[in-house]
Amino acid sequence: MNTILNISAYKFVPIHDLPDLRERLLDQTQALGLKGTILIAEEGINLFLAATAEHIHDFVKWLKQDPRFADLNPKESWSDHQPFKKMLVKIKREIIRMNHPTIRPHAGRAPSVAPEVLNRWLDQGHDDEGRPVVMLDTRNAFEVDYGTFNNTIDYRISKFTEFPQAISSHKEALKDKTIVSFCTGGIRCEKAAIYMREIGLEHTYQLEGGILKYFEETDAHHYRGTCFVFDERESLDAHLAAHARP
Repeated sequence: MNTILNISAYKFVPIHDLPDLRERLLDQTQALGLKGTILIAEEGINLFLAATAEHIHDFVKWLKQDPRFADLNPKESWSDHQPFKKMLVKIKREIIRMNHPTIRPHAGRAPSVAPEVLNRWLDQGHDDEGRPVVMLDTRNAFEVDYGTFNNTIDYRISKFTEFPQAISSHKEALKDKTIVSFCTGGIRCEKAAIYMREIGLEHTYQLEGGILKYFEETDAHHYRGTCFVFDERESLDAHLAAHARP
């Protein structure tokens, strides 16, 4: 029976009270019996948490009392056991490391495409302006091997810091196409889409909410395989159910 609610969420927003915020987050998660990981940096927050639905919802309600996180919109999935061993709250230089400090999503996001709109584009074979649509996976190679969109571009990177060089090397082949960058929950493709627009790939979008939101809001018929997640569930299928490799 699935009694554990898992959430993931992130937001790029300036944070200047990192030590104080870390202590408050740690106190609140421990008081509610949550487990998982919260990363905070000057650029924002990134969290993966699991507990009973009541305690998760209590935490999210508490967190949203901070105006910086009032519009946080966690993605939810269920499991029959606690997939995390402990609770960690870490201060990092970046909540997702890219090593490009000029990429500041809180100062302006790249345009996004909603899952249902992407589904329609892929069904018809082009976007609403007639340009061919290219799916670009921004995740690491081992994650891609669990599953990805049909006919996706995958540069076989081993870490996200390799992405800028990889995309720059293939820039000419992608000109005049509509590029949809995607990742697990949206955080990597948000930075990736900004970078691609900065190097001149002007028809670049990010998949809103990543693969997990695509699973949640569509029938996922353009996706093959599962989606790797960084906890003991290993990966999730299109119904957001755990699916470990044999």
